[in-house]
Amino acid sequence: MAVTPTRRAGAFAWAAALALALAAGGAYAAPKQTERSKQKAVAEAERTALQKKLVDLKRDIGKTESAREDAADTLAESEEAISNANRSLRELAEEQSQTNAKLAQLAAEQLRLAATVAAQKQQLAKLLREQYVAGNEDRMKLLLSGDNPNRINRELQLMAYVSQAQAKLLESLRANLKAVEENQAEAQNAKEELDEIAQEERQQKSVLEQEKARRAAMLSNLSKKLTAQRKEAGKVEQDEQRLGGLVERLNKLIEEQARAAAAEKARQEKLAAERAAKAKAAAEARALARAKAQAERERIAQENKAKGIRTPPPKPEPVEPEEPKVAEKAPERDEKTPRPSDVALAPAAPDGAFASLKGQMRAPVTGKVAAKFGTKRGEGVSWKGMFIQAAEGAEVRSVAGGRVVFARWLRGFGNLIIVDHGGQYWSIYGFNESLLKREGDAVKAGDAIAAAGNTGGNEESGLYFELRHQGKAFDPAGWVKF
Repeated sequence: MAVTPTRRAGAFAWAAALALALAAGGAYAAPKQTERSKQKAVAEAERTALQKKLVDLKRDIGKTESAREDAADTLAESEEAISNANRSLRELAEEQSQTNAKLAQLAAEQLRLAATVAAQKQQLAKLLREQYVAGNEDRMKLLLSGDNPNRINRELQLMAYVSQAQAKLLESLRANLKAVEENQAEAQNAKEELDEIAQEERQQKSVLEQEKARRAAMLSNLSKKLTAQRKEAGKVEQDEQRLGGLVERLNKLIEEQARAAAAEKARQEKLAAERAAKAKAAAEARALARAKAQAERERIAQENKAKGIRTPPPKPEPVEPEEPKVAEKAPERDEKTPRPSDVALAPAAPDGAFASLKGQMRAPVTGKVAAKFGTKRGEGVSWKGMFIQAAEGAEVRSVAGGRVVFARWLRGFGNLIIVDHGGQYWSIYGFNESLLKREGDAVKAGDAIAAAGNTGGNEESGLYFELRHQGKAFDPAGWVKF
């Protein structure tokens, strides 16, 4: 069959459309910048206000003490750095696992999309060949052929269906090519995130090794001084007072934040009630005005009827346009307005939840109970909690759900983490090698929150564990299964 100029024009038009569609898939977007660093920066910024409060609180407690120098304080910076490095490594490992899983999903999706695109390209190429052979003058030929009008109509409808199918196929191909492009960009982003994570892991491992070596050297130099200080009953009492003061001040801080949050909630509820009352009053006023207007119309109609005057039909009432819904502007923050990072200290468990678990909670770490609540710790000093011997690095788990309200180094207890369980119940975990959770983090029962160790100048590796209610320590034995 001879190829006419009209056929060539139709074929070239389809070829141009196909070229545009394929070009969309060929020019892949340049790798976009990863969002991971931005998200981490935002998360850290949200904790800044909370951390400042806790640093100030810890500093205030330190100012009240008469002791100016403690051998354990020399280890503080190194032990905190080791804790931070270990926590960062754990977080990076979790990120790496999630990113690898995401990359695997993207790879599977890419294969599926590639197969779909290949099939659609073949189908479109076949349609283009058929269009090229048939040409675009068929509709005109049919109209001028003088054939049966019904047949012409059927043929034209069939051609329309074919054209629609071709358009849909082309649109679907474009959408799939765009999905391939986005998939590749996302995969590239995930690979860049993995590179970032790997780089950070190398840095953290280097920091960890350096800090461990520094701590070992300091321990060797301070060995005699630490041993002498551990035997001082006054020092042990000071340590306990320091922890008690910390718990008391934290409790006050949380109560202040709870009051501020309650006041803000009441203010928002009051504003909502005022808006609702205002809207109700406006609706009632409109209804009253309509009723008065209706009564006036009826009165006039009766007067006109008595006079024999025809009353024109009432004009339709104008429909009042709905007030556009404008997003409420967030209230401007001032010094007294609680920030999200401050309110985050509120317990993550309701009052009564912890008390209901009495006798059912599991031990926070696997090990041997070496010192029980109330037993002698030194001259005239008794244990306010329990000491559980455990291997260095053993996972320490939260005994119940709650929120971390303190996670940093404290003299006498090393790397210390405190969880608020609501109802003024607290669990306290000391001597840890590493703290795996941060202040403000919500935790569930059994979540790993720390790794056991011997920080704070302690001889044995293990965990110091306390339970407190309303600031007072009580025996964990009747609450936790050891």
